[in-house]
Amino acid sequence: MQTYVVGGAVRDALLGLPVKDRDFVVVGATPEEMVARGFRPVGKDFPVFLHPDTQEEYALARTERKTAPGYHGFVFHTAPDVTLEDDLVRRDLTINAMAQAEDGTIIDPHGGRADVASRVFRHVSSAFEEDPVRILRLARFAARFGDFTVAPETMALMRRMVEAGEVDALVPERVWQELARGMMEATPSRMFTVLRECGALARLIPELDALWGVPQPPAHHPEIDTGVHMMLMVDYAAERGFDLCVRYAALMHDLGKGVTPSEEWPKHHGHEGLGLKLVDQVSKRLKVPNDCRDLAVMTAREHGNVTRAEVLRATTIVNLLERCDAFRKPQRFEQMLQAAECDFRGRGNAKNMQDFRTRPYPQSARLLMALGAARSINAGVIAGRYNDQKEKIPEAIRKERVGAVKRALGDSSREEEAAGDPAADDPAAGDPTTVDPAPGAAAP
Repeated sequence: MQTYVVGGAVRDALLGLPVKDRDFVVVGATPEEMVARGFRPVGKDFPVFLHPDTQEEYALARTERKTAPGYHGFVFHTAPDVTLEDDLVRRDLTINAMAQAEDGTIIDPHGGRADVASRVFRHVSSAFEEDPVRILRLARFAARFGDFTVAPETMALMRRMVEAGEVDALVPERVWQELARGMMEATPSRMFTVLRECGALARLIPELDALWGVPQPPAHHPEIDTGVHMMLMVDYAAERGFDLCVRYAALMHDLGKGVTPSEEWPKHHGHEGLGLKLVDQVSKRLKVPNDCRDLAVMTAREHGNVTRAEVLRATTIVNLLERCDAFRKPQRFEQMLQAAECDFRGRGNAKNMQDFRTRPYPQSARLLMALGAARSINAGVIAGRYNDQKEKIPEAIRKERVGAVKRALGDSSREEEAAGDPAADDPAAGDPTTVDPAPGAAAP
């Protein structure tokens, strides 16, 4: 019985990164021997055991055989005569197909150490194409290790897998799991770039893939391309450490621009409303958690109004707060403002990128101030004034909230000026790509 550290722990040590988890492969043992030594079996598909003291995972060396499309279609074989090399050749990438013996010796039969040094993702063998999850994993690794490139032969292999329909066999839960993990890495855009290059993004999220090549007004979007804008946004969200829901909302907020008529480009009238159905469509297909879906829908609907916050009258702001259920869920409203700020910051080109990163963005502070003022109203006291006229209570509370927002924002003189506000009553009205934004603002 021989034990080896395998996979990510060996790779990360060579990269000089902290090793958080260690996985082990055991050669020359049976399940019965592992149990006899105190290991606890936990594997469902193949024998995996938890160490009695450290609780680290130990898997018996195995081989596998493809029996059906997708990533569930495998038969696994473990036996004492399965060698370490038999196990490693079935792994996905050369950088993950190394092992370290108990004496520290690194076993590297597929050139993983050289690929770590040259920062290349390269598949180990033709076994890669039997598991479409490996496309997602490679893309996720690209988001984690931003300076790695994909070997040409590996990219060609992934394209063939996509064309063969392997990606179509993936179950939504696994797709979302890998995408969510990738979005939480340092450079999420790299994941989507890889998926798009091999054709997988068009199969998994065609609504997002459609945004590349769709122009926006260069005066407000120097990056011009809507797909590029999405990538700048999601990377900014990662840079700020925003949570998964905010990153997903940022990624989804402009899907409506992918279906605006091309004859209207680079303007996108009503893209907020057009995007709502698409966001819901993607979220249902991938079985996205409700909190992420709800925030993405809200951001798609309201990001234009957030951008116009400086010219919205108090009545319109209270309308916005009510639509967003901000009085009951202020934290979610603040997340939506974070996603909207990603929209503002995630634009530009090499010449003016930093300008958008440092330019004032008062919209969030203004809306949070308004929310605080509106929430300071004591609804119970107001309701007590109308014991015999309960039907008047909602409007009375609303009136008090509008007044509180006016006072907090100093909007008494702005009310008449904003009477023509296009978003006063319609959450998706008034496309700011055709309206001059407020000073310091930019079109969504």
